Amino acid sequence: MAAIARVHPQAPPPTSQVLDRVVAVVNNQPILWSDIANEIRFSVLDPEEVNGTLTPQRALQQLIGRTLIQQQIGKEDASAALPSDQEVRARQSDIRKDLPACVRMNCATDAGWQAFLNKNGLTPGQVENYLRLRLEILRFIEIRFRQGIRISPEETDSYYRNKLVPQYPSASQAPPLSAVASRIEEILLEEQVNVLFANWLDNLRKQGDVEVLDASLEPGAQTNTGSGEVE
Repeated sequence: MAAIARVHPQAPPPTSQVLDRVVAVVNNQPILWSDIANEIRFSVLDPEEVNGTLTPQRALQQLIGRTLIQQQIGKEDASAALPSDQEVRARQSDIRKDLPACVRMNCATDAGWQAFLNKNGLTPGQVENYLRLRLEILRFIEIRFRQGIRISPEETDSYYRNKLVPQYPSASQAPPLSAVASRIEEILLEEQVNVLFANWLDNLRKQGDVEVLDASLEPGAQTNTGSGEVE
Protein backbone atom coordinates (compact mmCIF):
# COMPACT_ATOMS: atom_id res chain seq x y z
CA MET A 1 0.00 0.00 0.00
CA ALA A 2 11.54 5.49 -1.92
CA ALA A 3 12.43 8.03 0.50
CA ILE A 4 9.68 8.61 -1.80
CA ALA A 5 8.56 11.93 -2.74
CA ARG A 6 4.85 12.22 -2.17
CA VAL A 7 3.17 10.62 -5.16
CA HIS A 8 -0.45 11.19 -6.07
CA PRO A 9 -2.06 10.99 -9.51
CA GLN A 10 -2.37 14.47 -10.93
CA ALA A 11 -5.84 15.93 -11.22
CA PRO A 12 -7.06 17.73 -14.34
CA PRO A 13 -6.74 21.53 -14.26
CA PRO A 14 -9.67 23.04 -12.30
CA THR A 15 -12.29 25.03 -14.19
CA SER A 16 -12.33 27.67 -11.43
CA GLN A 17 -9.89 28.82 -8.82
CA VAL A 18 -10.06 26.51 -5.81
CA LEU A 19 -8.53 27.05 -2.40
CA ASP A 20 -7.34 23.65 -1.17
CA ARG A 21 -6.98 22.82 2.51
CA VAL A 22 -5.04 20.47 4.73
CA VAL A 23 -7.35 17.88 6.31
CA ALA A 24 -4.80 15.63 8.04
CA VAL A 25 -1.11 15.41 8.87
CA VAL A 26 0.83 12.14 8.93
CA ASN A 27 4.28 12.44 10.49
CA ASN A 28 4.46 16.10 9.43
CA GLN A 29 3.27 15.24 5.90
CA PRO A 30 0.00 16.96 4.92
CA ILE A 31 -2.98 15.31 3.24
CA LEU A 32 -5.16 17.75 1.30
CA TRP A 33 -8.85 17.79 0.50
CA SER A 34 -7.88 17.49 -3.17
CA ASP A 35 -6.14 14.20 -2.32
CA ILE A 36 -9.45 12.91 -0.97
CA ALA A 37 -11.26 14.08 -4.10
CA ASN A 38 -8.70 12.28 -6.27
CA GLU A 39 -8.96 9.11 -4.17
CA ILE A 40 -12.72 9.03 -4.70
CA ARG A 41 -12.32 9.73 -8.42
CA PHE A 42 -9.78 6.93 -8.90
CA SER A 43 -11.94 4.46 -6.95
CA VAL A 44 -13.71 3.74 -10.25
CA LEU A 45 -10.68 1.52 -11.02
CA ASP A 46 -11.31 -0.61 -7.93
CA PRO A 47 -13.83 -3.46 -8.38
CA GLU A 48 -14.56 -3.29 -4.65
CA GLU A 49 -15.87 0.28 -4.97
CA VAL A 50 -19.03 0.03 -7.06
CA ASN A 51 -21.67 2.72 -7.51
CA GLY A 52 -19.61 5.42 -5.80
CA THR A 53 -19.45 3.76 -2.41
CA LEU A 54 -16.18 5.39 -1.29
CA THR A 55 -16.94 8.10 1.26
CA PRO A 56 -14.59 10.98 2.14
CA GLN A 57 -14.03 9.40 5.56
CA ARG A 58 -12.94 6.06 4.09
CA ALA A 59 -10.91 7.80 1.40
CA LEU A 60 -8.97 9.69 4.09
CA GLN A 61 -8.27 6.47 6.00
CA GLN A 62 -6.92 4.91 2.80
CA LEU A 63 -4.72 7.95 2.21
CA ILE A 64 -3.42 7.87 5.79
CA GLY A 65 -2.54 4.21 5.41
CA ARG A 66 -0.88 4.80 2.04
CA THR A 67 1.14 7.72 3.39
CA LEU A 68 2.39 5.66 6.34
CA ILE A 69 3.36 2.85 3.99
CA GLN A 70 5.18 5.23 1.63
CA GLN A 71 7.09 6.61 4.58
CA GLN A 72 8.06 3.08 5.62
CA ILE A 73 9.13 2.26 2.08
CA GLY A 74 11.39 5.29 2.27
CA LYS A 75 13.04 3.92 5.40
CA GLU A 76 13.62 0.46 3.98
CA ASP A 77 14.73 -0.93 0.62
CA ALA A 78 12.71 1.21 -1.77
CA SER A 79 13.86 -0.62 -4.90
CA ALA A 80 12.45 -3.94 -3.65
CA ALA A 81 8.89 -2.64 -3.96
CA LEU A 82 9.16 -0.90 -7.33
CA PRO A 83 6.99 -2.48 -10.07
CA SER A 84 8.28 -2.81 -13.62
CA ASP A 85 6.69 -1.06 -16.59
CA GLN A 86 5.57 -4.48 -17.79
CA GLU A 87 3.73 -5.13 -14.51
CA VAL A 88 1.97 -1.77 -14.75
CA ARG A 89 0.91 -2.46 -18.34
CA ALA A 90 -0.31 -5.91 -17.38
CA ARG A 91 -2.45 -4.49 -14.56
CA GLN A 92 -3.94 -1.90 -16.89
CA SER A 93 -4.70 -4.62 -19.42
CA ASP A 94 -6.46 -6.65 -16.72
CA ILE A 95 -8.58 -3.65 -15.76
CA ARG A 96 -9.57 -2.98 -19.36
CA LYS A 97 -10.65 -6.61 -19.85
CA ASP A 98 -12.15 -7.51 -16.48
CA LEU A 99 -13.33 -4.46 -14.52
CA PRO A 100 -17.17 -4.64 -14.61
CA ALA A 101 -17.54 -0.95 -15.47
CA CYS A 102 -15.01 -1.43 -18.28
CA VAL A 103 -16.74 -4.52 -19.64
CA ARG A 104 -19.93 -2.48 -19.97
CA MET A 105 -18.06 0.16 -21.97
CA ASN A 106 -15.98 -2.30 -24.02
CA CYS A 107 -12.67 -0.96 -22.70
CA ALA A 108 -10.81 -3.78 -24.45
CA THR A 109 -11.01 -1.52 -27.51
CA ASP A 110 -9.08 1.75 -27.59
CA ALA A 111 -12.27 3.68 -28.30
CA GLY A 112 -14.07 2.08 -25.35
CA TRP A 113 -11.12 2.69 -23.02
CA GLN A 114 -10.92 6.35 -24.03
CA ALA A 115 -14.67 6.73 -23.49
CA PHE A 116 -14.31 5.22 -20.02
CA LEU A 117 -11.45 7.59 -19.18
CA ASN A 118 -13.36 10.60 -20.49
CA LYS A 119 -16.48 9.67 -18.53
CA ASN A 120 -14.49 9.53 -15.30
CA GLY A 121 -12.26 12.54 -15.92
CA LEU A 122 -9.07 10.49 -16.16
CA THR A 123 -6.10 10.39 -18.54
CA PRO A 124 -3.90 7.41 -19.49
CA GLY A 125 -0.96 8.98 -17.67
CA GLN A 126 -2.93 9.47 -14.46
CA VAL A 127 -4.11 5.86 -14.54
CA GLU A 128 -0.57 4.62 -15.11
CA ASN A 129 0.76 6.64 -12.16
CA TYR A 130 -2.06 5.42 -9.92
CA LEU A 131 -1.51 1.77 -10.83
CA ARG A 132 2.25 2.07 -10.37
CA LEU A 133 1.75 3.45 -6.86
CA ARG A 134 -0.81 0.77 -6.01
CA LEU A 135 1.50 -2.01 -7.19
CA GLU A 136 4.41 -0.57 -5.23
CA ILE A 137 2.35 -0.47 -2.05
CA LEU A 138 0.90 -3.94 -2.56
CA ARG A 139 4.39 -5.37 -2.99
CA PHE A 140 5.60 -3.66 0.18
CA ILE A 141 2.57 -4.96 2.12
CA GLU A 142 3.27 -8.43 0.81
CA ILE A 143 6.90 -8.24 1.91
CA ARG A 144 6.09 -6.85 5.35
CA PHE A 145 2.75 -8.41 6.32
CA ARG A 146 1.92 -11.34 4.08
CA GLN A 147 4.10 -13.99 5.69
CA GLY A 148 1.98 -16.86 6.89
CA ILE A 149 -1.23 -15.74 5.14
CA ARG A 150 -2.66 -18.30 2.71
CA ILE A 151 -5.73 -17.93 0.49
CA SER A 152 -7.50 -21.22 -0.18
CA PRO A 153 -9.06 -22.20 -3.56
CA GLU A 154 -12.43 -22.38 -1.76
CA GLU A 155 -12.14 -18.76 -0.63
CA THR A 156 -11.24 -17.67 -4.17
CA ASP A 157 -14.16 -19.60 -5.68
CA SER A 158 -16.63 -18.20 -3.14
CA TYR A 159 -15.54 -14.61 -3.85
CA TYR A 160 -15.82 -15.19 -7.59
CA ARG A 161 -19.34 -16.66 -7.44
CA ASN A 162 -20.82 -14.44 -4.72
CA LYS A 163 -19.15 -11.07 -5.25
CA LEU A 164 -17.56 -10.76 -8.68
CA VAL A 165 -20.00 -12.47 -11.05
CA PRO A 166 -23.06 -10.52 -9.77
CA GLN A 167 -21.37 -7.25 -10.81
CA TYR A 168 -21.69 -8.14 -14.51
CA PRO A 169 -24.85 -7.62 -16.58
CA SER A 170 -25.01 -11.39 -17.07
CA ALA A 171 -22.96 -14.33 -15.82
CA SER A 172 -21.87 -15.07 -19.37
CA GLN A 173 -20.05 -11.72 -19.54
CA ALA A 174 -17.97 -12.42 -16.44
CA PRO A 175 -14.39 -13.54 -17.11
CA PRO A 176 -13.61 -17.17 -16.26
CA LEU A 177 -12.33 -17.84 -12.77
CA SER A 178 -8.96 -18.91 -14.15
CA ALA A 179 -8.47 -15.45 -15.66
CA VAL A 180 -9.17 -13.51 -12.46
CA ALA A 181 -8.11 -15.95 -9.73
CA SER A 182 -4.82 -14.16 -9.07
CA ARG A 183 -6.58 -10.80 -8.74
CA ILE A 184 -9.18 -12.30 -6.38
CA GLU A 185 -6.41 -13.80 -4.26
CA GLU A 186 -4.83 -10.35 -4.12
CA ILE A 187 -8.12 -8.81 -2.92
CA LEU A 188 -8.61 -11.48 -0.27
CA LEU A 189 -5.00 -11.09 0.79
CA GLU A 190 -5.51 -7.36 1.16
CA GLU A 191 -8.53 -7.97 3.39
CA GLN A 192 -6.50 -10.14 5.77
CA VAL A 193 -3.49 -7.86 5.65
CA ASN A 194 -5.76 -4.92 6.41
CA VAL A 195 -6.45 -6.44 9.82
CA LEU A 196 -2.73 -6.55 10.58
CA PHE A 197 -2.24 -3.12 9.10
CA ALA A 198 -5.15 -1.66 11.10
CA ASN A 199 -3.42 -2.72 14.32
CA TRP A 200 -0.20 -1.13 13.13
CA LEU A 201 -2.01 2.07 12.16
CA ASP A 202 -3.81 2.14 15.50
CA ASN A 203 -0.46 1.97 17.29
CA LEU A 204 0.87 4.85 15.19
CA ARG A 205 -2.22 6.90 15.96
CA LYS A 206 -1.76 6.30 19.68
CA GLN A 207 1.81 7.55 19.36
CA GLY A 208 0.45 10.81 17.99
CA ASP A 209 1.89 10.40 14.48
CA VAL A 210 -1.45 10.89 12.74
CA GLU A 211 -3.66 13.93 13.22
CA VAL A 212 -7.00 14.49 11.48
CA LEU A 213 -7.68 18.24 11.39
CA ASP A 214 -11.28 17.99 10.14
CA ALA A 215 -13.53 16.22 12.66
CA SER A 216 -16.13 15.57 9.96
CA LEU A 217 -13.64 13.21 8.30
CA GLU A 218 -13.13 11.01 11.33
CA PRO A 219 -14.48 7.44 10.87
CA GLY A 220 -18.22 7.33 11.46
CA ALA A 221 -18.70 11.09 11.19
CA GLN A 222 -21.48 12.51 9.06
CA THR A 223 -20.30 15.02 6.50
CA ASN A 224 -21.31 16.77 3.34
CA THR A 225 -19.87 14.73 0.48
CA GLY A 226 -19.59 17.78 -1.73
CA SER A 227 -16.30 19.37 -2.75
CA GLY A 228 -15.44 20.70 0.70
CA GLU A 229 -13.40 23.31 -1.13
CA VAL A 230 -13.82 27.07 -1.27
CA GLU A 231 -14.15 28.48 -4.72
